Formats: sequence, structure tokens, C-alpha cells
Amino acid sequence: MPTPSLFSSSLSGLTKIYSGKVRDLYEVDAHTMLVVATDRLSAFDVVLPDPIPDKGRVLNSISNFWFAKTQHLVPNHLTGRDLASVVRDADQRAQLEGRAMIVRRLKALPIEAVVRGYLAGSGWKAYQATGKVCGIGLPAGLKLAQALPQPVFTPATKAALGEHDENISFEETVRLIGAPLATAVRDTALALYGFAAEHARQRGIIIADTKFEFGVDADGTLTLIDEALTPDSSRFWPADTYQVGASPPSFDKQFVRDYLETLDWDKKAPGPKLPADVIARTSEKYREALARLTGAKIAIG
Repeated sequence: MPTPSLFSSSLSGLTKIYSGKVRDLYEVDAHTMLVVATDRLSAFDVVLPDPIPDKGRVLNSISNFWFAKTQHLVPNHLTGRDLASVVRDADQRAQLEGRAMIVRRLKALPIEAVVRGYLAGSGWKAYQATGKVCGIGLPAGLKLAQALPQPVFTPATKAALGEHDENISFEETVRLIGAPLATAVRDTALALYGFAAEHARQRGIIIADTKFEFGVDADGTLTLIDEALTPDSSRFWPADTYQVGASPPSFDKQFVRDYLETLDWDKKAPGPKLPADVIARTSEKYREALARLTGAKIAIG
């Protein structure tokens, strides 16, 4: 039986404390919360009105995969608790199957830890204009989608829902969170990217760039939170069709962005409805990313 799409969750007995672009957060207790990955999709920082079938389950599965594989590099926020210990109602648990995680409540850092291994997106635009990305000078003559001499850490501020993140320099990051923590975030993000990029490359995926979110616990321990190396937080390219100088097709929501660019839309809410074929193709791309990276498959919902 197909699994219904989930645009927004509603759980009895738990207080919803936040709804983001994709995730709904519920308070379990003072130290723990339930994170639900819905099938919402945002583009240009606007949540679109149509859910993408299976998207939340894909994001949850990929994140759990990476959390497990990167524990030697950084601790993460997972508690390991079973969903049934928090959500007693069987019907509500069925709604959350494969798309929920129980995590520690930590102090989130006010930055996104972005790592770029290739020139794309806002990094490419900044390079064209200044020869730099987030204040980092790069060699002249680089082309679109070209690999950088080495991955670079290009942090960004975390914007409120509906607003745009802003790239900042490492020096600004130091001013925000202090030099020791900024250095730890940079070094950990680069290590995570390097480890994941090698794994993905062996499975036919280039991770062009990605963003991590970190928090700290009461002892100040740096901890990986939110999601990790998913099609929403990363730019995934198929290695077999990759060419320098051209914008590669991707396994992420770039497919939707490309469609939206063809419309007469001002990139402000409300977002336009998506055609059925765009929805289906986007769902397929997310599921393919899961299968390639992890070997797992999700039946069409």
C-alpha cells in the first residue's frame, strides 16, 4: 500500500515547538525532541505548496546513514530511542514511519558550515564578480563546475524562514562564536566533507558542496545536528555525465529550481504549484540519491 505524502504533521500529546522549511519539531522533554522530516520542498527560500512523495523518508534515511558513518569524526544528536517510546498512538506512528528521529536538544550555533569542493551556485557567481568566494581568493581562470584546488570552508549566517542566508568570512565567524569554536567547526566540516566525498565518488556521485549544522551540549562538545549530506543540504552531481564548464544535472532540488526559473514568478511567497511530472521526477531523483549513496531503496509512495 502506498505511503501517503506528509505536508505537515500534527501529533496529539506533544507540543510542536517549530516548523521549518522541511522539518517539524516537537518537545519530548527538557532534553529531547522529536524531529519529523515532512515532504515539503522549498526553493529560493519559499516553501512550495506541493509535497514531494517520499522526500522526507529519503532525507531521514540518508541523514541516519551519514550520522552512523561519521561518528568517528564528530558526535551527533541522535539518542537511539525508539519512536514508540515517544509516540504511543499507532496511527500517528504509522504517519511518522521512516521520517522521524528522536534527538538531544542542544544549543544550535548561529551559522551554517558550508564546504565547497567545486564552483557552483552562489560561489560561482561570487567568483565571477570578485575572483573570491567568501573572501577566499581562488586561482584565475576557473570554470563553472570545476573542482577547486582544495575544498574551502565558506560559512553563512542562518536566516529566518523566508529570508536568504548570507555568506560570511571566517573572520566574521570568529566574531560570532569565538576563535576556538570557529576553528573546530571549520576543521570538522572539512573532515566530514572529505570523508563523504570519497564515499560518494566511489558510488558515482560528486558532492559539489554541502552545508552542516552544529550545536554544543552543556559541556561545550561540538555536535552534528539537523541533517547531514542530503539532497536538500548538498549539491549532488552524477559523476558519469560531469563536465567542467557546464552546469551538471543533479540529484537534488535543482531540477525544481530549473523549472521555476522558466516561470514568471518573483520568487516570493506564495510559491507556484508544480506540474505532476516535475513532482514525480523530483521524487525519483531523491530516491536515486538514496539508492546510490546507501544501497537502500524506498518503494514508490
